Amino acid sequence: MSNTEPQFEKQINEVEIERQQRLRETMRKLNSPVMLILDSINIKYATGASNMTIFSTRTPARYLLIFAEGPAILYEYFGCGHLARSRSTIDDVRAGRGLCYVSSGGDPESQARAMAREIAAAVEDAGFRIDSLAIDRFPYPCIDALRAEGFSISDADSILSAARKIKLPGEILLLREALNRVVEAASEMEAHIEPGRRETEIWADFSRPFIASGGEYVSTRLFQSGPRTYPYFQEAGSRKTEAGDLICFDTDTIGFAGYCTDFSRTYLCGNASASPEQKGLYLKAKDQLDHNVELIKSGVTFQEIAESAWPIPGGYQASRYYCIGHGLGMSGEYPNIPHAITGEPYPLDGVVEPNMVLCIESYVGSEKSGQGVKLEDQLLITEKNVERMSSIVPFDDRLLPGRTA
Repeated sequence: MSNTEPQFEKQINEVEIERQQRLRETMRKLNSPVMLILDSINIKYATGASNMTIFSTRTPARYLLIFAEGPAILYEYFGCGHLARSRSTIDDVRAGRGLCYVSSGGDPESQARAMAREIAAAVEDAGFRIDSLAIDRFPYPCIDALRAEGFSISDADSILSAARKIKLPGEILLLREALNRVVEAASEMEAHIEPGRRETEIWADFSRPFIASGGEYVSTRLFQSGPRTYPYFQEAGSRKTEAGDLICFDTDTIGFAGYCTDFSRTYLCGNASASPEQKGLYLKAKDQLDHNVELIKSGVTFQEIAESAWPIPGGYQASRYYCIGHGLGMSGEYPNIPHAITGEPYPLDGVVEPNMVLCIESYVGSEKSGQGVKLEDQLLITEKNVERMSSIVPFDDRLLPGRTA
């Protein structure tokens, strides 16, 4: 943990141990004796260990074998074992194998077979006779090879999602710290929203202080202006902003201690007054956000939320945000709460529970208007109420009806 800020080292170490305990409790509850996981964020949740996260996301060469009752063995990227050996959450560090075409030296099948033999031997050496193995996103040659070693394969994501959906008290403290740092970076960016600057220039005024504050990476570049605010999901580009533009911004950060912050705001560029059409879009988006936030409480089902959600007017249905909201922790997490569709059964069982963190999404835009408004708030669910964690982030009141620049 040499790259951890000293004042947080003890706290983070305690949270890592508690997370692993939570994961093992969930494995036992769901009758999953052993997991083999490749996803970088899953490994970090289980052990706290991270290594070249973006690179590791596309290069399968580090993975974790963890028992519900037994050791946690990290197969680390070759030459990087020293990064994890001092962790109390890891019992052994071994060299991982490159499992894709490039990282395997052009022979992923033979490397997959060798990996599967090593995993089977590790299970046997741990003193277990286990023929079932939960895995996440391994390449298909690895799945074939593990089955050839006698393992029955199941999906680890359901186990990890069950463990991660309820936040530990220490996790909530780290989520708050991550949020506070992102808010400061977003405020610095907002102060530099000026006509004539490229979208990428302004977005960089967010990403630089975010990284400087201990942030890990920004998982999207969702920053768009003017006519690029419709349709949504356009990432920062070379367009120069103009006075009177709407500017949509979504944080989507993996930040301090590996915890995510996710809120969205829409701003008015420059000193021009907002048009009636812009204020109308903003009011609808704000109404949608506020209405749906009010629906969130402990014990309410996801279906009840969807059936009572803000009714999206017909002209805005085609470009609505894909979900009402989603979980948050070390990334976007369970649940994704879908919209209710008339005549179709609701696809997601479950209820809102205390110590969930949820993000409620709003986007209102249309082809007719040629622009749109994106808003989102991050919530903490408690036994008695719901805390709007991102309420510390102001809305642009120049876009509200009755206000002028």
